[in-house]
Amino acid sequence: MSITVSNLTKIYGEQRAINDISFKVGKGEIVGFLGPNGAGKSTTMKILTGYLEADGGSAEICDTKVSTNSIATKKKIGYLPEANPLYFDMYVREYLEFVAGVHEIESKNLKVKIQEVITTVGLTPEANKKIGQLSKGYKQRVGLAAALIHDPEVLILDEPTSGLDPNQIVEIREVIKRLGKDKTVLFSSHILQEVQAICDRVIIINKGNIVADDTLSNLQNGTADKHIVIVQFKENIDINILKNLPGVSTVTTLENSKFKVQTSDPESIRKQILELSLKNDLNIVSLHSESSSLEEVFRNLTSNLNQ
Repeated sequence: MSITVSNLTKIYGEQRAINDISFKVGKGEIVGFLGPNGAGKSTTMKILTGYLEADGGSAEICDTKVSTNSIATKKKIGYLPEANPLYFDMYVREYLEFVAGVHEIESKNLKVKIQEVITTVGLTPEANKKIGQLSKGYKQRVGLAAALIHDPEVLILDEPTSGLDPNQIVEIREVIKRLGKDKTVLFSSHILQEVQAICDRVIIINKGNIVADDTLSNLQNGTADKHIVIVQFKENIDINILKNLPGVSTVTTLENSKFKVQTSDPESIRKQILELSLKNDLNIVSLHSESSSLEEVFRNLTSNLNQ
């Protein structure tokens, strides 16, 4: 397993930044790590990368414990922190050579290696400039190149598209998707569209607790009583007719004669609505099940604990 987190806990004073959390990420997975500000995302990532010590539990990278062998685990990790610290007075190639030296990469292959990561992250047009002269998007690429220079097995990316314009976001997204074919990627983001575009699996943390860990499709399709059926009638009807159907949790009016029905059994509800329309001589304009957006899932899971 590329990343293993077991009962991990971090306490600041009286506050539990992360509270006994556990999860695993396998090789070749791209996993989105989501949560509100202060939820514990960056703290978890800093423990995984050896920048912070946990107060309880353990973290492993490629079956090696971070707490007992942080040097070995750091060699397997490429880390792009949210702040993306760079030396603005250094040239791009000069900076990557410096980072490669930190990782003790053999000088014999260094120029080839640097050119490889420059090409991989799309830095070629700006590769001969000083870092301080680059746009925010290209600075992010330099940080990503630095995280890749030692060919790590695991990439941990904290808000990699923060502050980028829409074109830059798409470009970085494509880079991450390419990298995910050969590496394990755990990344956090406040841009939920990014997670939907890149990830198959999502871990959501709130107030230091894991509140969801599932595939994107399972989270969006809902569990228990959170399936959604959308129905629209030609005629105006009383909303209470739908509310009284067996298995209905809630009904919301979207517009005239169009309703959002939350249920534990969408197939049964669709059948009941059809029977209802025949019995009352109603005309159905549309009837279908609908997946929740990731934004809705995120809001539902994180707002409940805030109440």
